[in-house]
Amino acid sequence: MTVAALEHVGMEPDPDEGESRTGGIPSVTKALQLLEVFRGADAALGVSTIARLAGIPKSTTHRLLAYLEHAGYVEREGRGYVLGRRLFELGNSVRMCRPSGLREVAMPHLSQLFRQQGKVVHLGVLDGTEVVYLEKIFGLDSVRTPTIVGGRMPAPNTSLGKAMLAFSDRRTVSRALTSGLVRRTPYSHTQQGRLVAELRQARLERVAYDREEAQVGLVCAAAPILQEGRVVGAVSVSGRTTQINLPAMGREVRRAADAISRDLAALTT
Repeated sequence: MTVAALEHVGMEPDPDEGESRTGGIPSVTKALQLLEVFRGADAALGVSTIARLAGIPKSTTHRLLAYLEHAGYVEREGRGYVLGRRLFELGNSVRMCRPSGLREVAMPHLSQLFRQQGKVVHLGVLDGTEVVYLEKIFGLDSVRTPTIVGGRMPAPNTSLGKAMLAFSDRRTVSRALTSGLVRRTPYSHTQQGRLVAELRQARLERVAYDREEAQVGLVCAAAPILQEGRVVGAVSVSGRTTQINLPAMGREVRRAADAISRDLAALTT
């Protein structure tokens, strides 16, 4: 945590603050490491667990957690800690989530797609070789999917990821081929040639498919959201294998993605 930030919350600077000048890890980096530990956590975490997972001494962890709690970035829950609501506020202040950002522009089209199809609808962006989920719309009768808003999945295992990789640069695709092929189900891609062929087809049709590659019994169709030929996100519809006609769903998803692309373009003209 920076000196200015500590002064703002009325606390003394961490004695480790100058470590970056002596070859150590600065306290702000350690604080961020602590926050990363909470990614995907379903319950409160104790100090010892947080210290172990972050690889930071327990005494330093305890001190930094006190700073983070005072600033509202973590909160006490019983004898452990959870992420604070201040982080929720900050997360929703990133550009793609603000008014006129990707999520807000896409929402009317995502909602319409859900009303029409009654299946799980996702909006995602590509970060490296992973899909980050920005939005998820589902109902009481929707199939359960292994996704959460703010969560990640290997891009080659998802229709969203393949739709975006199909319009990505060669370096990104190469990284996905070498490090992103994860076998989540018996149907997951593990052969580079097969994925390359799918990406070529997805680029031609502007639709990509997931045929039980992320979860057995779950299929998806996705289409890229493009701006001047550059992919900025993708939208998908997911459902049970027995409930979805993938080619027909692909046409509906592509129509929604194209509409989002047009709305985004209109904001810049």
